[in-house]
Amino acid sequence: MVKQDRWANSDILAEFNKREYRVREVRVGMTLTHTGSRFTGTVAAFTQGGDVVLTDKWGEQQTLPAHDGAFMHNGSRVSMREPAASQRPKPRFTPSGSIDAGVSRARIARASRIWVEGVHDAELIEKIWGDDLRDAAVVVEPLHGADDLVNGVARFAPSARRRLGVLLDHLVAGSKESRIADTVRDKNLLICGHPYVDIWAAIKPATIGIATWPAVPPGEAWKEGVIKRLGLEVQTGHFWGSVLDLVDSYRDVETPLVGAVEQLIDFVTAGDGAADE
Repeated sequence: MVKQDRWANSDILAEFNKREYRVREVRVGMTLTHTGSRFTGTVAAFTQGGDVVLTDKWGEQQTLPAHDGAFMHNGSRVSMREPAASQRPKPRFTPSGSIDAGVSRARIARASRIWVEGVHDAELIEKIWGDDLRDAAVVVEPLHGADDLVNGVARFAPSARRRLGVLLDHLVAGSKESRIADTVRDKNLLICGHPYVDIWAAIKPATIGIATWPAVPPGEAWKEGVIKRLGLEVQTGHFWGSVLDLVDSYRDVETPLVGAVEQLIDFVTAGDGAADE
């Protein structure tokens, strides 16, 4: 078992011993959620007194004090700061690397869907590709495991206007996921995957301040085994929340995951699958 002091200087372990939040510059149009009231809206203004003015999708406005950690941005608690003065505005990019087009009008969701194996997969996809998915009106839904994929696809009934993309963990030759994928065939279905046993391992180790993801023997619960070998005594949800907070963009995850997700987005948004305007 790896001793805890091996990880004493890592970012991920430090997250459990501090109450500091990542600093974000306030910009008009960014989406924030007030942690106390759960009020979610886009920034309309940032007052000299340090208050954030949010407008929700129904037009209601609230002025809320910008205490450190009082707001969540892209799933993480943040400390909001007034933007630094600049001579020339620079283009902003989404976590996926796309140019940030700012606030766009609400769109009706496409009939097409992207399925992922679990809640953690869905949260990571939202963290990195959420802006792109909202712009394309694509909904991501967790499967809660791939075992019932065949029946799930049959119930979904893919068509030219109702395409289905599926992201699977551990999609390598001989794996259970690979055997399941081989049983499903439909021209309006695309199954992509990555080689990692769990979505956690698709995050680059350096992103969370470790040298490598610990090896867990077959037959042992992988997530719990990882936490054990990192010398931590926390629940998987608590650990995952800290891991997710350290992911800022596609640069923080492995290339196979990036390629698989972008291929699925392209597939479900192609041709007749376009959202209603």
